[in-house]
Amino acid sequence: MTGADNLISRCRAGTRRFIGLMAVTAAVSLAGNSAQAGQLAPMAQPTQQVVEVQNTFDSVFGTELRGPRTYSSPLGQRLASVAEASQGRIGVAALDLATGREVDVLGDQRFPMASTSKVAIAATFLEGVDQGKWSLTSEFPMMIPVQSAPFSTAVAPVRPGAYMSAGKLLELMLTRSNNYATDALLKVVGGPDAVNAWVRRAGIEDWHIDRDIATLVRDDGAIDPAKVVDKRDSATPLAMVKLLSGIYQGKWLSPSSRQTLLDTMSRCLTGKRRIRAGLPEDVQVLHKTGSLHNTSSDIGIIEAPDGRVFAVAIYVTGQGSRPNREARIASIARTIYSGYLAEGPTYRHTASR
Repeated sequence: MTGADNLISRCRAGTRRFIGLMAVTAAVSLAGNSAQAGQLAPMAQPTQQVVEVQNTFDSVFGTELRGPRTYSSPLGQRLASVAEASQGRIGVAALDLATGREVDVLGDQRFPMASTSKVAIAATFLEGVDQGKWSLTSEFPMMIPVQSAPFSTAVAPVRPGAYMSAGKLLELMLTRSNNYATDALLKVVGGPDAVNAWVRRAGIEDWHIDRDIATLVRDDGAIDPAKVVDKRDSATPLAMVKLLSGIYQGKWLSPSSRQTLLDTMSRCLTGKRRIRAGLPEDVQVLHKTGSLHNTSSDIGIIEAPDGRVFAVAIYVTGQGSRPNREARIASIARTIYSGYLAEGPTYRHTASR
C-alpha cells in the first residue's frame, strides 16, 4: 500500500467512525426526547439509516478526492464560482431547451429532494387522469398527520381530513407546497413505489422517493445533508432537469395534463427569494421549491421574453442559514440566465404553453 493509499484508508476509517458516533448520538437524542414525552422511540431505525449512508460514502468520498472539476466555458466557470460550497454541498444543473446546451456543478451527486419531488407526484397523478382512472373533479381526503415520535413507526400515522377535488389538491400541493394535499394524491396513485415506477418509465435514473411527506417531515434532521449523502428521497440535479424538460416538451403527459401541471407551477407562491429573486420581472418562472433540515432547493422552467426556455435545478445545503441558502439559489439562477443569454443568438418560440 502506498503512502497515499494509506492516507485515504485512514481518512475513510476516521469518517466512518464519525458517522457511527453521529448515529449513536442521534439515536440517544431521539430516545431522550421521546422519553420526555412519555414514549420511548426504537433505536433500530436511526442505526439503519446510517448503515445506508455508510454504503454510499465510498463513492462520494472518491468524487471528493478527484479534486475540483475544471470548466472550459465562461458560463461553466462563472457557475462554478457562484456555486462554490465551502460551507456545504451545492448541486446545480441547467439545460437550454433550444440548443441542448447543458451545464452543471455536482450535477451527478444526490441531494435531498424535499418538496421538489412533488412535481413527479403530480405528473404520476395526471397520467392517471389521462388513463381515465380519476379526474380533476374527483374528490379525495387530505391526509393529516397524527402525532408520533420520530422513527417510532416505519410510516408516520395519518388520518383522513376534509375532502377536496383533485384539482384543488394539486393547486395546494404545487403552489403552497401543502403536505396534507400531497399525501392525499400520493395515496391515490399508490404511494412512493408508483411514483418511482412512473419516473423509471420516463427513462430517468438517479431519482427515488422512499417515504410519504408525513414520514419525511417527522423524521427529518437525523442526518446533515451538507456533510453526508443520503440516497433516500433524493435525486441528482441532472435527473431533475431531465424530468422538467421532458414534462415541458410533452413527452409523457397529454397536452391538457401538461398544461395543467405547468400552469399550476407558474402560480407557485413559495420561494420568492430563490430562483424568482435572481431574474428580471419580465421572465416567467414555473417552479417548485423544497426545504428540509439544512437544505433549500428550487427547480423549474425559466421562460425568457425572447422565447428561449431553460430547465434548472438548484440544491443548496449548509451555508449557515436558510436566508443564505436562498440568496445562493438566486445568485446561481441569475448566473445561469445571463450566461445562457450571452452565449448565443435568440431562439424564438422554443416551446409554448
